[in-house]
Amino acid sequence: MKKRIGLLAALTAVLLALFWFVNGNGDSGEDGGTAVPSNYGDTLGFKPHRLELQRFIEQKLTGEAGVYTNYKETNEAAEAATGHETLSESAGLLMRYYALTGQKEAFDAVWSQAKKTLATNFGFSYRYSPLQGKKYMVNAVVDDLRIIRALHEAETAFGEEYGRDAAHYGDLLYKHNVRKDRLFDFYDSTYRKTNDFLTLCYTDFQSIRLLEVPSKDKRNLEERLFEIVSGGYLSEGFPFYETRYNYTTGKYGDHEGEISTIESLLTVLSLAEIGKERSASITYLKQAVDAGKLYGRYDRKGKPVTDIQSTAAYAIAAMIGSVIGDRELYESSVRRMEQFRIDDVASPLNGSYGNAAAEEVYSFDNLTALLAYAY
Repeated sequence: MKKRIGLLAALTAVLLALFWFVNGNGDSGEDGGTAVPSNYGDTLGFKPHRLELQRFIEQKLTGEAGVYTNYKETNEAAEAATGHETLSESAGLLMRYYALTGQKEAFDAVWSQAKKTLATNFGFSYRYSPLQGKKYMVNAVVDDLRIIRALHEAETAFGEEYGRDAAHYGDLLYKHNVRKDRLFDFYDSTYRKTNDFLTLCYTDFQSIRLLEVPSKDKRNLEERLFEIVSGGYLSEGFPFYETRYNYTTGKYGDHEGEISTIESLLTVLSLAEIGKERSASITYLKQAVDAGKLYGRYDRKGKPVTDIQSTAAYAIAAMIGSVIGDRELYESSVRRMEQFRIDDVASPLNGSYGNAAAEEVYSFDNLTALLAYAY
């Protein structure tokens, strides 16, 4: 009898170990692979809306240079990207979507386009203006990291050639945007220098783990960044995060006393992908989503300073739900997100996310929604 009990105990231990190996949350150490979403989107009946949004983006929000920043054209001369300018942010989001949904031909088209208009000898230009014929010689590290992750996801989905591209651009990012275990927002190739701060939501831990650099260097970088991000946690009462950290002063900063929901949620998502999200953040998020009161900005104590809500905030909340395996959070977030969906077959903007009357449809809202559908 004792022998039989011992065998059963051993078998149980093996089965439990196998369960955790297969179903682990991705916190597997410095060299963990790409965090795999739970893929709730298609199983919950959202696929028709996903495909409709994909068609809109491909047919009406994309030109020869890439995805438009906004459906509505401008002279593309403003300080911030507008109109039919294209962004490295957009390329990375769309590449990730095509890799996760197994669309090789579409992925290749976007990647080819990105290499033509955005690739540089220091990584990727954050912005390209077709009208001005101008490639801005500054990168955004979060967007470069997203493209690198998309290439790794394409390697998994389509073949090793994408992994070689990921390694090449990962080397460029590490060379230009990392200094002494510090990650910097951007590198300006004209002046050959970085800025002096880190925007916390730019710390994409899972993508950093994919960089092909010595494990000790990568571990030191991640530990330092985790220390900075953790130090930016506001409070248990308002479990969002500071906006940026200044390396020179050692102090955190915000948007003139305001906290951006989208930026904080991106930080929570990054932490969730390595199994380091705070339970208070998830509880707070679920309550806000359930109540339909996830506002765009708050003061530092958690009081809303605007009643504006956004497609992107709910899309990111859905991604968080998928990554942590919370089907309820995913579904409720997507349903809230779809309140901003244009559902009018007579409109040229049908199936997209934006303002139909003003004909304003922004790339970030639509691409984060599209990616959320794939999670």
